Amino acid sequence: MIEQYVWVEKYRPKKLDDVVLPESIKEKLQRFVEKGNLPNLLFSGPPGCGKTTVAKAMLEELGCDYIVINGSLEGNIDTLRVKIKQYASSVSMKGTRKYVILDEADELNRNSTQPALRNFMEEYSKNCGFILTCNYSNKILEPLRSRCSHVEFKISKEDKASVAGQFFKITKSILEKESVEYEKKTLALVVERYFPDFRKTINELQFYSSSGTLDNETVSSYDEAYKSLFKYLKEKNFTEIRKWVTHNNDISPDILFANLYAMSVSQLEPNSVAQLVLILADYQYKQAFVSNTEINITACLVEIMAGCAFK
Repeated sequence: MIEQYVWVEKYRPKKLDDVVLPESIKEKLQRFVEKGNLPNLLFSGPPGCGKTTVAKAMLEELGCDYIVINGSLEGNIDTLRVKIKQYASSVSMKGTRKYVILDEADELNRNSTQPALRNFMEEYSKNCGFILTCNYSNKILEPLRSRCSHVEFKISKEDKASVAGQFFKITKSILEKESVEYEKKTLALVVERYFPDFRKTINELQFYSSSGTLDNETVSSYDEAYKSLFKYLKEKNFTEIRKWVTHNNDISPDILFANLYAMSVSQLEPNSVAQLVLILADYQYKQAFVSNTEINITACLVEIMAGCAFK
């Protein structure tokens, strides 16, 4: 039922050819599929860039059985011992190699689950393969990384325009299939705003288009949200800042940091812009290690509130 109503599921690519990626990455993945037997893989990259979609599409093309386990929800050792072991030790009815997609594998416990997983990879290697996806590969233990072929979902400056253009065409097609009236400039603005988080872009388009129309008036509320945040920072209103973070917890930290940086010139005194850059760089680095994103973002905003001068 969810695939009928949620656009990000309804229009999730089913084939590798349909995934929006730089050609260099897509060609590398296609070679894995052509061999007909995938090695253990580690996909790393920012949220919403297509890691899980690619993993599923590759396995669907090969006709392999697979299960998906979310590391942030089922990252304990019991999941490994019971769920994964039971699945990996059984034979596929299709006669093909089975696979486990470990989504958000960087959330797996580093002291118990990750060390045990490397032994599982070796013990069941003849029958079952593993595809790990993560936002931060440095949170995956080195023994696990060494057992996987690492594919980094990174879009270079040279590829950015091409990939964004591909995604613009896809979002345009989605709106037309959903009979949503839209302005091309507004659609381009939304794509640029959330790029390269494709999942977030499609989710926001569905939200913005709930009235059947996508226009500047609908999308402008997003800019107002950031203006409100800078207002709270200027007023040193910690209560409202905390509420803002909670209310906007679906915004990717990378996108949030990028937008704060982009708006800094218009919102801060000139001598405070450099200070904000240092604060953002510090908390963007910390984001790779923290267990609670909301606390990290709130701490970042508090430091901006205390250390910067606003217009």
